[in-house]
Amino acid sequence: MYEDFTVTDRWTAEPLHCTWKGTVVAIATRHADATDIRFAVNGRPVWIAMPNTAWVEQKRRTGFVITDYLAAQTAGRYLKTAIESGYDNGREMYTMTVDEVLEHADAVVREAGSTDKLPSLPVISDDMKPERFLGQLPGDPGSAAYFGTAEPSVNDKATIYPESHQAPENLTRP
Repeated sequence: MYEDFTVTDRWTAEPLHCTWKGTVVAIATRHADATDIRFAVNGRPVWIAMPNTAWVEQKRRTGFVITDYLAAQTAGRYLKTAIESGYDNGREMYTMTVDEVLEHADAVVREAGSTDKLPSLPVISDDMKPERFLGQLPGDPGSAAYFGTAEPSVNDKATIYPESHQAPENLTRP
């Protein structure tokens, strides 16, 4: 859906590849009452700031919470809409209002059908789905995710399972 998409810039007609890169609670990084969702737009960092009060309001209005997956999808949908409408002007940070967060979150859930049908995160690379790495923790910065390669290096093939526990068959042991 909106964790990895391509959209056409309204003014330049340039295709822009947008990829979710991370989610940071901004209280720790910039003393803001927000959650920042980072995307790479043709390699350029773009942050979508979502007010933390939107999480409280979502719970109050619907009884449901905004999950990490939903937050990333919501920010991605907002970014896609901003680019398509011509609102994107190359800024590094965009700030959503509580109402925008709730509107886009509702639209994402309607599109997906439910939150449990949202795509998993993270985007490991353009050529590989995260399900291939489940059970493994890719390293950083030596990981395939960091360098954008299709296959992990030997150093990335670490497992979270100790030798005393049987790992899934599709898991590569170092």
